Amino acid sequence: MSEETLGRPIVLPAESVQRARFRGPSRSVRIKIVSFLILLIGAAIIMVPFFWMITTALKEASDVYLYPPVWIPIPPRISNVKEAMTLVPFWRFALNSGIIVSLVMLGTLLSCSFSAYGFARLRAPGRDFIFLLVLATMMLPSAVTLVPTYIAFNKLGWINSFKPLIVPAFFGNPFFLFMLRQFYLSIPKELEESARIDGASSYRIWWSIMLPLTKPALATVAVFTFFGTYNDFLGPLIYLSDQSKQTVAVALSYFNGSPDVGPQMHLLMAMTLVASIPSLLVFIFAQRYFVQSIVTTGLKG
Repeated sequence: MSEETLGRPIVLPAESVQRARFRGPSRSVRIKIVSFLILLIGAAIIMVPFFWMITTALKEASDVYLYPPVWIPIPPRISNVKEAMTLVPFWRFALNSGIIVSLVMLGTLLSCSFSAYGFARLRAPGRDFIFLLVLATMMLPSAVTLVPTYIAFNKLGWINSFKPLIVPAFFGNPFFLFMLRQFYLSIPKELEESARIDGASSYRIWWSIMLPLTKPALATVAVFTFFGTYNDFLGPLIYLSDQSKQTVAVALSYFNGSPDVGPQMHLLMAMTLVASIPSLLVFIFAQRYFVQSIVTTGLKG
């Protein structure tokens, strides 16, 4: 090919240019557009109950059960939130929930991470058999152990206190223990062997090496523990009898037929809207670690 041919611009036939111009997006682009539309429709359907909660929280009591429903109240009654928070000692309930959730998260993270390290790295007679027994406890429905657990706490004199809701968290959770053990197994043993050569003990290795490397898994455990404890209704209802010790989850039931408050759906939705704010904030701030833990699950070395 001569230099003149190399320097000459390539001219496509007019037909080819027309076909390339009107061919439209490629197949991969069309698949992405369809996938995006399906996800958008699914997200809109999922958001309908949340939107209904917000609009109901801003309605008059007489507008809640209208048919066809009023989706956007005009004018919005923002005072429903203040009224709901004054009918019950909301801030007291929020403080109780905060204390219980914080201590349960602390106990779960410490006990599960420490026990998982032992099952993953330390050698002991019967280790695998004990681990299988721990996993077998997940097969028992919570209703089966409810009565004997209540009797045990009653014998200890823990009823009407936070102890039945907090103390069990310091003895581990089988599901979280299993998940953290899998993460510990994915960490190269060379790091642990190097630390032992430098004189580090098993406690130091767990604290200084294992915990920092499993932050995504620990964040996932923290998120699940927060949601499970914050939204727990049965536990506080059974073990706590004084109203001053109740949690936010139990406080919501007061607007659904309590003798003091009565069934008031608009106030119930207003209180639910306020109570859902901590869960939304926790998920937003921990989302990055949560997704990272899912991506790295099962990876080796």
